[in-house]
Amino acid sequence: MGTLDSFNPATGEMLGTVQTADPGDVQAAVDAVAAVQPFWGELTPADRGRYLRRAAEILAGDLEEVARLVTSEQGKPITEAHTMEVVPTIEALRWLADEGPEILAERQVKMGGLFLGKRAVHSFEPLGVIGVIAPWNYPWSIPFGEVAIALMAGNGVVLKPSELTPLIGDRIRQSFVKAGVPEGLVTVLQGAGDVGRALVESSVRKVFFTGSVATGYAVGAACAARMKGAVLELGGKDPAIVCADADIGNAVDGIAWAGFANSGQTCSGVERVYVVADVADRFLAGITAAAERLAVGDPQDWTTAIGPMVSGEQAAIVTDLVDDAIASGAERVCGGPVEVPGSPGSHIAPTVLRGVTHEMRIMREEIFGPVLPVVVVADEDEAVRLANDSEFGLGASVWTRDRAKGERMSRVLEAGMVWINDHAYSHAAIQCAWGGIKDSGLGRSHSEFGLLECAEVKTRTWNPARSRDFWWHPYDETLGRAVRASAGLLYGGDEPRVKVLRDGGGSLLRAGARTIRGGGR
Repeated sequence: MGTLDSFNPATGEMLGTVQTADPGDVQAAVDAVAAVQPFWGELTPADRGRYLRRAAEILAGDLEEVARLVTSEQGKPITEAHTMEVVPTIEALRWLADEGPEILAERQVKMGGLFLGKRAVHSFEPLGVIGVIAPWNYPWSIPFGEVAIALMAGNGVVLKPSELTPLIGDRIRQSFVKAGVPEGLVTVLQGAGDVGRALVESSVRKVFFTGSVATGYAVGAACAARMKGAVLELGGKDPAIVCADADIGNAVDGIAWAGFANSGQTCSGVERVYVVADVADRFLAGITAAAERLAVGDPQDWTTAIGPMVSGEQAAIVTDLVDDAIASGAERVCGGPVEVPGSPGSHIAPTVLRGVTHEMRIMREEIFGPVLPVVVVADEDEAVRLANDSEFGLGASVWTRDRAKGERMSRVLEAGMVWINDHAYSHAAIQCAWGGIKDSGLGRSHSEFGLLECAEVKTRTWNPARSRDFWWHPYDETLGRAVRASAGLLYGGDEPRVKVLRDGGGSLLRAGARTIRGGGR
């Protein structure tokens, strides 16, 4: 067991120190949560919801404290810490408490045909212990939502925060402790990738992982080898399509927010813009002016729009991609690395590029910085074709005044989520499913589908003891004819049914008599 220091990316000051877990001790931590979980799992969903509602009330009172922590440790501007991180989790807790009991309630299965008279239900039981491996870019809202969903479904949780944001990870645990959940039901293990690997290889029944594609593939393979599930959110290369009939002012404002918020360090941020030639000049002028208006500076200041990059290493990745694009023929219209007085952190002003092509790395690789490459296209069909030309498929947006056209385009865009005249906002709406296709991941978090990811679906049936199924032994010609006749009656047309009754009615009656216990013996 060692220690891990947390630093403010804007000022460089040390914020605190946490103890790290030894990979060899991870299974013991999982076992400790597993010992507590059965009590929690036996509570009704409504009772579990009361704890989550209490957590929402407490978090609302702690809002400013938590938002300041997020800004200090991750560098997100304080306004975004409220709007993109903490406030949505309060809403998430309330939604889970209100809607979770109905989603997790037993569901009657409609029976009929050959199975008339039988009864069946689907029930949703806790998996046991769920592992959550969190990212640094949304260190509060992503893991908090996943922990809350796992708890609502009756599970215990082991959370491994990013090593860049350890204090936020522990504060998540404290939020549920304050709400009165059983001690030890939520555990936090601090450390680097070796701790995360040990968690994946432990006895947790499912892993929620948010991170890189390469690591996500490894997590998925390790889970599959142990016959357990994984929900993987592995990033994106989200396109925005600006149609000729778009409200250009609205598109500029929305795409500027979706591309530059959190200093562009957003999996579902806009990283590619395809604008139809008819409105390209207006859009480029608007997005450039919008980018230049955004204040880069101290993230604790309410007027700051762009805070520091989370690390010098991340800033270097972004700068390298931009430099490569310029060397390949792209033009930087505005933005680039800047110095912020009094801050040793790495800052990049919102950057707009034009003249980019799909052969450039910046159009293929995740940028994860405040950079918008803009491509001018002839029409919407070309835009859709280029938007789908990617290994990623997290989100996409269409900007148009024509809802019917937007809906048509949304159906052919290859993404887990498509927004019309907006982008990415539904991550804050936990009632909406979240997740991607292709290399953007596997499974869904949030919504009823996220809750069901955290549950074991069990089928339970009932049949009157006084009856027996007609297809049980002994087999004979009467049974065979009766089965054929049943198929004709249930699934045939009117003429086949008449023939069935004429040729097989007797066999049906004799087989039916055998369903009464003792009949036919």
